[in-house]
Amino acid sequence: MIDSQGSAIHRILVLGGTTEASRLAQALAQAGVDGIFSYAGRTSAPIAQPLPTRVGGFGGVAGLQAFLQAERITQVVDATHPFAAQMSSNAVQACAAAGVPLLALERPAWQAQSGDVWQHVPDIAAAVQALPTEPASVFLAIGRQHLAPFLACAQHWYLLRLVDPVLDLPAERGQLVLDRGPFTLEGDRALLQAHGITHVVSKNSGGAGAQAKLTAARELGLPVILIARPFIPARTVVHSVNEVLRRIHGVSS
Repeated sequence: MIDSQGSAIHRILVLGGTTEASRLAQALAQAGVDGIFSYAGRTSAPIAQPLPTRVGGFGGVAGLQAFLQAERITQVVDATHPFAAQMSSNAVQACAAAGVPLLALERPAWQAQSGDVWQHVPDIAAAVQALPTEPASVFLAIGRQHLAPFLACAQHWYLLRLVDPVLDLPAERGQLVLDRGPFTLEGDRALLQAHGITHVVSKNSGGAGAQAKLTAARELGLPVILIARPFIPARTVVHSVNEVLRRIHGVSS
């Protein structure tokens, strides 16, 4: 879109749900850029944003394509969680069909450091298989969507940290802690020690906000089962809000 002075008018759709998405929304709002922030709707009280906000799915690729065209979106920034593979794949297809540029604001994956005891696995099923056969106390840092395969292993005790109280755990099966990141090393070290955790299971989400548990596990000598990121079709990826702003003509940090 072009204004009366011949300058490009931007209307950005931010696919959010991460700390980086919130930072981008703040930067766009401060720059006076027209935009919409979209939440998937998986938490009951999402963080308020300085941009007009919508909550919920789009109805697949066709629904997202129709939304882009109806709202006259000129740029999509996918700043969803690195494991939101379905939404990210839909964005790739819908943007291609609608002729709308797509950027992915993606956190770099975590890399092992000296002292880490990591076992890399490709998916949830492999993470379940990687747990020991004998009873273990497991910090299950994977969100709420894939708990069932772990809970089916009745010999283990699970510590779950979630934003919403989505399930009740009998005391003999585990404990639910309600909290929202970013988390601190001191807090996560104390959490692991207080519950006698023997194993940590985590998705390789990257970013600083949830890294403390891995540092705490390293200090305590605990094994970490790290789930690899899912496949997402090729797209242009950047790693910082400033990089997004530089790629949007007329917007600067």
